[in-house]
Amino acid sequence: MTQTAPAPSQTQAPSPSAPPRPSKLWPTLFATAAGVLVLVATAGLDIAWSELPELPGQVWHYLVLMFASPDWERLPRALFETWRSISMAWIGAILCVVVSIPLGMLAAKGVGPAWLRTGLRGVFAVLRAVPEVIVALVLLTVTGLTPFTGALALGIAGIGTQGKWVYETIESVQEGASEAVRAAGGSTAEVTRWALWPAAAPSLLSFALYRFEINIRTSAVLGLVGAGGIGSMLSNYTNYRQWDTVGMLLIVVVVATMIIDAISGRIRHRIMEGAKVRDLARSL
Repeated sequence: MTQTAPAPSQTQAPSPSAPPRPSKLWPTLFATAAGVLVLVATAGLDIAWSELPELPGQVWHYLVLMFASPDWERLPRALFETWRSISMAWIGAILCVVVSIPLGMLAAKGVGPAWLRTGLRGVFAVLRAVPEVIVALVLLTVTGLTPFTGALALGIAGIGTQGKWVYETIESVQEGASEAVRAAGGSTAEVTRWALWPAAAPSLLSFALYRFEINIRTSAVLGLVGAGGIGSMLSNYTNYRQWDTVGMLLIVVVVATMIIDAISGRIRHRIMEGAKVRDLARSL
């Protein structure tokens, strides 16, 4: 009598179930809290809401006073003060770059020791948190109401941002050249000089020109607190309500800023294009 093998038991595969929907509780609470904070901050402002419909008309009125018939008699002095502002911005940019490049390189990983990197990055963070106007007000008590005060304020306040750009640029450099110098027995200083600096120099020079562009705009603001330049002239004529002169000064500021931006932008583009060509030549 032959025995038949028992049929293998067939188990049913579990039916796939949809994954649980992600909870939206925390995003909803965060959005609600942010909305409440905005409403509370808006309610705390001393705003005459009934006068808001009149705002466009008032803006148009002052625009007509400033730009309908600008006073060009003071244009030579305005150009001289604009040149002082540009000089202030240039000196501040040079001071910022000269200090921030070596300090920023020491703050990069693989260049400076850990304790030095932490300290320098903390200093950069503190400097970024202090506006240029506050630095200028502190320096006014020491150096007085001079354009040199504005240049110092621009240089000191820009070190924080410029130093951060430097060490982030150094850390983004490819490791091939650095490893080659280390394999040849190079020290950290030699790696920095012959591997990191050649690769990062075009970007750092581009950032330096960008810092100069930022200083051009900020120098006009520093003039409002007595640091000299076109900002001081603009503040004085605004206080005396000489709107035709204010309009002329604004035109000079806008035109000068646009010209500087165009020239600096072309130089930065040429620097970066040259860097791309050099990288392509090395790869061939």
